[in-house]
Amino acid sequence: MARIAGRFARVEPRRRTRRLLLGLLSDLPRKNCWTIAEWAGEATPDAMQHLLNRAKWDADAVRDDLRGYVVEHLHDEHAVLVVDETGDVKKGTHTVGVQRQYTGTAGRIENSQVAVYLVYAGSRGHAAVDRELYVPRSWTSDPNRCRAGGLGEETAFATKPELAARMIGRFLDAGHRAPWVAGDEVYGGNPRLRTALEERSCGYVLAVACTHEVSTRAGKFRAGTLAKRVPKRAWQKLSAGAGAKGHRFYDWAVIDLTHPDPSSHQLLIRRNRSTGELAFYRCYSPTPVPLTTLVKVAGSRWRVEETFQSGKGLAGLDEHQVRRFTSWTRWVTLAMLAHAFLAVVRADEQARQHTSDNLIPLTCNEIQRLFITLVVRPVHDTAHRLRWSHWRRRHQARSQASHYHRQQCAIRGGSALV
Repeated sequence: MARIAGRFARVEPRRRTRRLLLGLLSDLPRKNCWTIAEWAGEATPDAMQHLLNRAKWDADAVRDDLRGYVVEHLHDEHAVLVVDETGDVKKGTHTVGVQRQYTGTAGRIENSQVAVYLVYAGSRGHAAVDRELYVPRSWTSDPNRCRAGGLGEETAFATKPELAARMIGRFLDAGHRAPWVAGDEVYGGNPRLRTALEERSCGYVLAVACTHEVSTRAGKFRAGTLAKRVPKRAWQKLSAGAGAKGHRFYDWAVIDLTHPDPSSHQLLIRRNRSTGELAFYRCYSPTPVPLTTLVKVAGSRWRVEETFQSGKGLAGLDEHQVRRFTSWTRWVTLAMLAHAFLAVVRADEQARQHTSDNLIPLTCNEIQRLFITLVVRPVHDTAHRLRWSHWRRRHQARSQASHYHRQQCAIRGGSALV
């Protein structure tokens, strides 16, 4: 809070932000303005909603503070910036950015809201440092809808790779350094993103489809076709990094590509040792690097999934119940900051203490449990609980009456037309 305190002109939103952050770190089964306001001891959720919607503070400035906080505490000269999107399934059509679209969260096309995140992954830990909401063409082509969702009428459509390039550019322009970028096929298949990274001498290992075409000295081929031509002696068994069940070993091969730029351009191929399933990566590095380095960067991509899982499970990243763009930006930024706090404490504790042989290192989950138990668990009296019960029932009664009123108006309007 000391790091971001200067972003608030008044003491009230600053104090309320602290309470909201503690609520995001709490063990509440559901985290939204209602539950956090009650947990924090406030009389109604109005003030929390005001903080996210109308209060004067700059979420992008807080994001910049968050980025500096993560890089300072998780600093790694060989860090990887991982880009990926995640979706939140939503009902209705009024929440900003919502439409029927594919989301990996559900594993299918759903009515959802999708955002692209940038994760800083180093040897000490990983945390999200930037975010961009994906706004589909169905929104950007409708100025009235954009205005209703809190977006500017001039909001232009941007693809997910364009959003990723925007965030990586902000990271580098802020003076931070990360020599590598990793991402899935959405980003690896985009030539503009690859070119933008090469122009900034930023190495990348980006996944591509088996149908992706590359140029070699022997001609132009699909990645899947080249994999069949790799001799047995060219495959090497290497670990993509340690997982929950130990090291993740695969067979790897690399093929040099022809390119006008004399820097290293390669196709990296991964083969599952059990199933034979193949995966492909476009690689670039300003100077030649060994295969082990490319494999390590490719393995870093899984860090983003871990970040999404812990960010949603521990800090309420996906539990926002807001509709407008400003509120979404503020909630997500504070949730990222709450998760980054856990990641930083975990890194510092593991560096300070030597774990005994019969204990695993402290995890973010365990740090959250200790933090809740020892530091932030509030205790409220019976009167506070009863007041909130009364407030909820009264609010629900108003909502019910409003719903019935709209229903009756619609029926009367239909009868009049008949």
